[in-house]
Amino acid sequence: MSRIDATFARLRAAGRTALIPYVTAGDPAPEITVPIMRSLVAAGADIVELGVPFSDPMADGPVIQRASERALALHVGLERVLALVAEFRAADNETPVVLMGYANPIEAMGPEAFADRARAAGVDGVLVVDYPPEEAADFAALLGARALAPIFLLSPTTPDARIAAIGAMARGYVYYVSLKGVTGAGHLDTAEVGRKVDAIRRHVSLPVGVGFGIRDAASAQAIAAHADAVVIGSRIIQEIEAGPAAAAAQRAGDWLAGIRAALDSMPKRAAAA
Repeated sequence: MSRIDATFARLRAAGRTALIPYVTAGDPAPEITVPIMRSLVAAGADIVELGVPFSDPMADGPVIQRASERALALHVGLERVLALVAEFRAADNETPVVLMGYANPIEAMGPEAFADRARAAGVDGVLVVDYPPEEAADFAALLGARALAPIFLLSPTTPDARIAAIGAMARGYVYYVSLKGVTGAGHLDTAEVGRKVDAIRRHVSLPVGVGFGIRDAASAQAIAAHADAVVIGSRIIQEIEAGPAAAAAQRAGDWLAGIRAALDSMPKRAAAA
């Protein structure tokens, strides 16, 4: 069983919701990335999504764009990201790590070489924003052959047939983008999220994570009432950039601990049979 599958199985048995923070590798400095990841895990993260810096992050709002710009200015590319995962994995062999990014760096490295190196570094899943599922079968097969999970985005406008096709190809979990727009937007309609997650579950047997627009304990709890996982990115990066880089890991962990406590204070879900 993969680390991602084992994590969701453990949480499901305990009636808990997964907490998945996102941070951009190399921001605010490469040597701080692994301490941030470890701080997030200590604060209650179940899976860490690690962003690969890219010059044209079309799905990301201004907060994550700034994080990518800072990391790129420090020459953090895909090779360095994989090295950071390996550094994290040296002291943590349990927490799943999912890379989230764009096709260009993977194509530059070569998809097969990337899959090999990601597996060797200790990556568990890969979400490529601009690999549409209709064109990603070969890449998903490369990942699957190396026990890496291809993870896909679903949006409020994804039709049922496409949801079913993604459900057949995806592994680990699917990531539902809770609103139309970019990361960090604030117009979150939790009732509509609940309806859409129910619709997704009619076609997808994997856990459903929900992200975009989750900014505090109240919105995290509202989403957790419907989703298997809560994904938070922009708000954590705001904590990282809010003060001295040397204390970024502490700030990020302290903030996430409040979200973990809020999720754990909710009534437990029914345990799986």
